[in-house]
Amino acid sequence: MKLDDIKISKAIIEEYMDELIDYLDVDVAIGGGGPSGLTAGYYLSKAGFKVSLFERKLSIGGGMWGGGMMFNKIVVQEAGREILQGEFGVNCQEHEKGYYVADSIEATSTLCSKACKAGLKIFNLISIEDVMIRDEKINGLVLNWTAVEMAGLHVDPLTIKSKTVIDATGHDCEIVKVVQRKIGPRLMTETGKIMGEKPMWADKGETSLLENTREVYPNLYVAGMASNAVHGAHRMGPIFGGMLLSGKKVADLIMEKLG
Repeated sequence: MKLDDIKISKAIIEEYMDELIDYLDVDVAIGGGGPSGLTAGYYLSKAGFKVSLFERKLSIGGGMWGGGMMFNKIVVQEAGREILQGEFGVNCQEHEKGYYVADSIEATSTLCSKACKAGLKIFNLISIEDVMIRDEKINGLVLNWTAVEMAGLHVDPLTIKSKTVIDATGHDCEIVKVVQRKIGPRLMTETGKIMGEKPMWADKGETSLLENTREVYPNLYVAGMASNAVHGAHRMGPIFGGMLLSGKKVADLIMEKLG
């Protein structure tokens, strides 16, 4: 078979544009492709919802790739192991009682693969620069290429419609920051504002993460580290069980909301 360079380009452009047009109207839009975002996308897609995930970086997986300080191992507790090994099939070895260790490369690549195969549509290299609010509810996102953002170019964005949005952008809670900047201190937190992340304390951070995984503005949910950052709780470091559990919890909350 003789390859035609133009046909290769045509295939890429047409297939990408067809998918992008198809995903201009979704049930759930997720910002951030770390473990909590991927887990939420996996469970929601598996349940039959139309879900898109937008990641500003080239790679998907967030901080999970690097394990702890570039040692490619991660730790999960028993509840996290039930998802990582029980649901996703990632090998977890018990190091000490209650502490399970997994290879970060296997874990991250498996989450990505399983989420895609469940039906999650991932768009990488796209940044979320604004939100759409109608009747005091989030109903969509405003998107642009990450390269446009990085270059500081004045290029207008495009929009998508979504019944619900998940901020899984990690420590920076970028989507919630946009909402606070645009409409003021009207979040569902103690102060109405983003309360900020406290210093690392794994036990406190993991415990509070699930409690803080919830709706923070109508149709806008937080998951993963964004949850603790918004509600003023501790970070937890290279233990990822809470991230997986947070992703599953936010998926359950949205499934209940959307019916």
